[in-house]
Amino acid sequence: MTTIDTKLTFRRFENGDSMWNWDDLHSKIFEQDTSYKCPTYIHRTPPCQSGCPSGHDVRGWLAIARGMDKSPNEGEAWQAYAFHRMIEANPFPSMMGRVCPAPCQKSCNRNDVDDYVGINALEHYVGDWAIENKLPLPEVPALSGKHVAVIGGGPAGLAAAWFLRLKGHAVTIFEEKDKLGGMMRYGIPGYRTPRDMLDAEIGRVLALDSVSARTGVRVGRDISMAELEHDFDAIFWGIGAQSGRGLPLPGADAPNCISGVTFLDAFNRGQLTSTEKRILVIGGGDTSIDVACVARRIGHIDAQGKHSPSNVDVVLSSLFELEKMTAAQPEREDAIREGVDIQAGVMPLEFIKDAEGRIRKARLTRCEMKGSAPHPIEGTEYEIDVDLVVLAIGQSADLAEGLSALDNGKGSIAVDSTLKVKGTSKHFAGGDAIRPHLLTTAIGNARVAAISIDHFLDGIIDEKRPKVDVRGFDLEEELEARNLEPETYSHEQIRGTSSGKFAIHNYEDRGATHVIKSKDLFKGHFKYEARELRDERHVHEDQVLGDFKERISVLTEEQARKEGERCMSCGMCFECDNCVIYCPQTAVSRVPKKERAVGRYVQTDYGKCIGCHICADVCPTGYIQMGLGE
Repeated sequence: MTTIDTKLTFRRFENGDSMWNWDDLHSKIFEQDTSYKCPTYIHRTPPCQSGCPSGHDVRGWLAIARGMDKSPNEGEAWQAYAFHRMIEANPFPSMMGRVCPAPCQKSCNRNDVDDYVGINALEHYVGDWAIENKLPLPEVPALSGKHVAVIGGGPAGLAAAWFLRLKGHAVTIFEEKDKLGGMMRYGIPGYRTPRDMLDAEIGRVLALDSVSARTGVRVGRDISMAELEHDFDAIFWGIGAQSGRGLPLPGADAPNCISGVTFLDAFNRGQLTSTEKRILVIGGGDTSIDVACVARRIGHIDAQGKHSPSNVDVVLSSLFELEKMTAAQPEREDAIREGVDIQAGVMPLEFIKDAEGRIRKARLTRCEMKGSAPHPIEGTEYEIDVDLVVLAIGQSADLAEGLSALDNGKGSIAVDSTLKVKGTSKHFAGGDAIRPHLLTTAIGNARVAAISIDHFLDGIIDEKRPKVDVRGFDLEEELEARNLEPETYSHEQIRGTSSGKFAIHNYEDRGATHVIKSKDLFKGHFKYEARELRDERHVHEDQVLGDFKERISVLTEEQARKEGERCMSCGMCFECDNCVIYCPQTAVSRVPKKERAVGRYVQTDYGKCIGCHICADVCPTGYIQMGLGE
C-alpha cells in the first residue's frame, strides 16, 4: 500500500540562493526599464496525455470537470461537453474507465505533490452519464466516396470505424464471432465490463450513417483477401490476438492444458458453467488474474452434476515477484482476497501425465529473473496436484485460413511507423494483431491508422508518426468555437504587429514535440488534497462462488468535479491569477472577459515588462516561459 506524504515541502528556491538575493531583485524590479526577455505562453503536452496510448486530451476534459472550460454551446451539460472531448480519442469511456490500467495516472505530475488525479474514475463517471442520458456520437461529415473494410469488431476495429467515419469514409466491419466487442466481450468477464454498458457504447458506433457490420464472417474463409482488395479502397486489420501461446515443456500437449484465451472465450460465450477442482494458471498478467478469478466464481460440479458447486483451488504462478507482476495492483489484491494462491517468483518445469494422457501433477521451482529470462533456483523444486492447466503467457494473431500472407513469421502483422502493413499496397493494421498490449493501445492504433488511411486515400504518403502522438489542444480551434478567431491577414509588411488582430500573440504551441515535466511546475502552489476514491465491493474467498456482480461503483458528480479541481493543468493556464497578482510592474493583466478562452486568460504589455520573470516563477502549470520581448 502506497503511503501519501501530506506534509508538502516543495520549494523552487532555497534560502541563500544567490540568483534571487535582495539587491539583485531590487534592481530587476525598480531600476530596469528595458527588457529583452518577456513572458511567452507556451502550450506543452502533459505527461498524463503523452502516457495515454489512445492520446486522450486528459487535461482538457479535467478542465471541463473543474468548470474552467465551459461549453460554447448554450445549455450543454458539462458532462456532455466532456464526453465529446473524450470521444475525440476514445469512443469507449465507460469501458476504459473501468478496465484500463491507467498509465496516464502513473505519469501524472501530481504524484510528486501527493497522489495522482483519478483520471480513470472520472472517465468512468462521464462514460456512464453519457449512456444513462442516451448521448449519441456527434453527426458525421458527408461521405467522401471511399469505402474502407475493417476486419475485426473488437476495440481496434470499432474505434477505427468511428475515426474513419469522422474522416468521411464509409465503413464495413467484418467480425468472425456472432457479436462485436472482441476482447472487451470475449476476453474480459462481465463483472469488469458490464455487457449492457458495452452494448451501449458499441451501439453508438453502429448507429452512425454508413457504418455497417457483418458478423459470423471469417475473412480468409468466407471472403478472400483478393475480394477485399477488389471491393474496398483500403483495409484495416484489427483482428486481435486470439491464439494463446504454448509452453515448450514436457506434458504441455495434454488435452487438459489450454490457453487463457480459450478459457475466457468459453466462459464469456456461456459455454463454461463448471470447471475442474484443482487449477494451475501460469502467467502474471491481467489475463491470468481474470482466469483465476473467473474459475473461483464458476466453481466445480462433480461428474454427476448432482451436487451444488464448490469453490475450486486455484494456484497462479508468476515468474516475477508479486510487486513486479504485470497485472495491475488492484487486480492482484482482489485475486488474493478472493482466495487465489499467487505463487510469485516461480517457474514450471514439467507436467506429469497419468495413463490416459491427462496432466495430474505440475512440477515447479522457485526462480530468479535475470532480465527477462528465468533461472531456476536449485533445490527448490516441488510438485502440486492439478486437474487443469491454463497458460496465460501471451497471445498471437490467428492468421491461418487464407491470411498467411499477413504473417510476419512471429504470429503477428508487421507494420511501419504509420501502421501500414509492410509489403502491401492498401492494408493497415493495429491493436493486438501487431503487438498484444492494452485495450487503449488498440484504440490509439486505430486513431493513428485512420489518419494514415485518410492520407493514403487522398494520395498523401506519410513517412512517420508525430513525436507526441496525441489528440491535443488546439488554440485556433478553441478560439474559432467561441467566435474569437484572428482576422484575415492581408500579407502586407507592417510595423507594430502587437496591436494587430490577425495573429495569436504571445503564444507558442509546442504540444507536438514537448512533454512538460514536474520540475517545470511551481508545485508549491498546490496543497494536499486527497483523491476521490470509487467505492469498491470487495469479495472475500468465502463469498466469491457465483458472484458475478460489478465490483466498482461510479463516482458522484461532486466527486468527479473535485477530481477535476485536483488536476494541475500541466502545460496550460488554469486561471489562478498568480502572474497578475505578483507582477511588480502590472505588466500582466487578464484578457477582457468577452475575449477569453482556454489558453487566452492573461496578456502581457511588453512596454511595461522589465523581464524579472517573477510571473514564470509563480506559474503553477509551467505555462509561462521567458522569451524575447520588445
